[in-house]
Amino acid sequence: MASAQVHTVFDLFGPTEQIAVQRGLAEFRAGRPVLFAADDALIAMPVDGAVSLQEFRQMRSAAPLRLAITARRAHALGIEADGAVAVRLSGAEDLAKLLSLSADARVAQPLDAVPAGPAAAAAIDLAKLAERLPALLVTDPARGRVANPGSLVRVEAEAVARFRQHLADSLSIAATSLLPLDGVAALLVVFRDAIGGTPAALMVGEPDFSGPVLVRLHSACLTGDVFGSRRCDCGDQLKLAIARVAEAGGIILYLHQEGRGLGLANKTRAYRLQDLGLDTVDANVTLGFEDDERDYRVAARMLQLLGCRRVMLLTNNPAKLAGLAAAGIEICGRMPLQAPVKPENRRYLTARAVRAGHCLDDLWKS
Repeated sequence: MASAQVHTVFDLFGPTEQIAVQRGLAEFRAGRPVLFAADDALIAMPVDGAVSLQEFRQMRSAAPLRLAITARRAHALGIEADGAVAVRLSGAEDLAKLLSLSADARVAQPLDAVPAGPAAAAAIDLAKLAERLPALLVTDPARGRVANPGSLVRVEAEAVARFRQHLADSLSIAATSLLPLDGVAALLVVFRDAIGGTPAALMVGEPDFSGPVLVRLHSACLTGDVFGSRRCDCGDQLKLAIARVAEAGGIILYLHQEGRGLGLANKTRAYRLQDLGLDTVDANVTLGFEDDERDYRVAARMLQLLGCRRVMLLTNNPAKLAGLAAAGIEICGRMPLQAPVKPENRRYLTARAVRAGHCLDDLWKS
């Protein structure tokens, strides 16, 4: 009876399976293990972050461990794979060695791996949502002596696959305020989702919602927007976007998608790989990510809540048009947004144009 009452209480706050994913996400962000259930089952714990050497040794002594990684990371390590794999560990690795296996450009040792099941794939997906490296220590809860597995948060693998849509559906407007800018009035609209994320919209001037609205999707970039980094064009694009939408009225969505969805820590790891000679695309995939991990369902929901369903998109990236359209927004056209090319970001912009299909005509003129 007590368990039924608890189940009912959880249902009041949303689907029970999605609440479990939210709790699992919090555990991963704290560096703690989570139990994933599918046709197979495993306990997974992020390699990077808050994991201490003591915790690692306790797991290692309790049951055999493997390192679950994406197919992208497997290829970087010289392992042929069509999906996630589990790398066999010798038991002699320390955390520094595991981080090397998870993030270094080159690893000078032969590795033995087997295909990973759906539980491991779900764990990797949740690690990406938690902005961890997509590399996890995994162990079979049915083998060895895993201490008190019943105390772990249990997440259904299929629920993880549905979580991004749940996150978009959970979005609501949290607060609004006038925000005076240089020479133009603006309205700041802050949203909140089921896990406390707060993407924001800046409505500049007086957008006309009876027709297509000029919209810029801007992924947060601390290094470019705030610190003025010259290795990307993000800060310059944000300034240009504000000026452009101020002319006719429009909307800038400021999205929590640092590093094309990798998160700040992983973007910084990618920078380190770029300093060693990789371009921006190869750096991301070497870490085990796709080149671009962004999902535009949240952006589409933000526009819908603002009453905007038809847009003229201010972008050089065709993937943004496709992503918004797939999420239910009518795309009426595209306007380019090309910032000045600088010596420090030419290599970055060239990779975006040649390898990711960005429309950067000015790159070839300068």
